[in-house]
Amino acid sequence: MAVADDLDRATDSSWDWVAEQTRTYLASGGTDRPDSDGLRTLVLATTGRRSGVPRRTCLIYGTSGDDHVVVASKGGADEDPDWFKNLQADPGVGVQDGTRRFTARARVASPAERERLWPMMTALFPLYEEYAAKTDRVLPIVLLTPTESPVT
Repeated sequence: MAVADDLDRATDSSWDWVAEQTRTYLASGGTDRPDSDGLRTLVLATTGRRSGVPRRTCLIYGTSGDDHVVVASKGGADEDPDWFKNLQADPGVGVQDGTRRFTARARVASPAERERLWPMMTALFPLYEEYAAKTDRVLPIVLLTPTESPVT
């Protein structure tokens, strides 16, 4: 199970630009994050489903109550992103949102939740609509529910 402390020792995304965003974000303690045009980003740490090694990536997010909401889009690829496959195997995750870190439990939104959350997420990042049109898979929406109080 990944926890907040895994954010510092996790392996970065294999996508160079995502890895660079993640390293910059964490090196600044969360004060220099790639937020622009109203987009908010977080760093997510999961446990590798085969390796057991913590992995991290930077993602756009929204919120719903106390939950952080992310979309497993992978740019509209026909397969789910590795971070999503990892949290399906082990839903314990570490999250950094700005300067706050916390451990959370990830779960896929129910159909009713998805119906409510999809318009919110596409309003935040309209490219999700294009990504969804590129693939036959339904882009999963994931809720990250804190299991401990955030540490700032």
